[in-house]
Amino acid sequence: MNQQQPNNPLHGLTLEKVLTRLHEHYGWDGLYEHVSVNCFHNDPSIKSSLKFLRKTQWARDKVEALYIRTFS
Repeated sequence: MNQQQPNNPLHGLTLEKVLTRLHEHYGWDGLYEHVSVNCFHNDPSIKSSLKFLRKTQWARDKVEALYIRTFS
């Protein structure tokens, strides 16, 4: 059941990889400017941000859209 998704720029990427690459590119302050969620502003870390983004679909959608705009 390994389906190819040639039109999906996020295919094969985990949320952790997306977040790590965005953090390396923008830093926490830059991420907060683009996606205004407190997990990027108040004591940010990859672990706490992943926990929040996995539970909050609207924030995850914004992070994924930022990744696509930045790296595609």
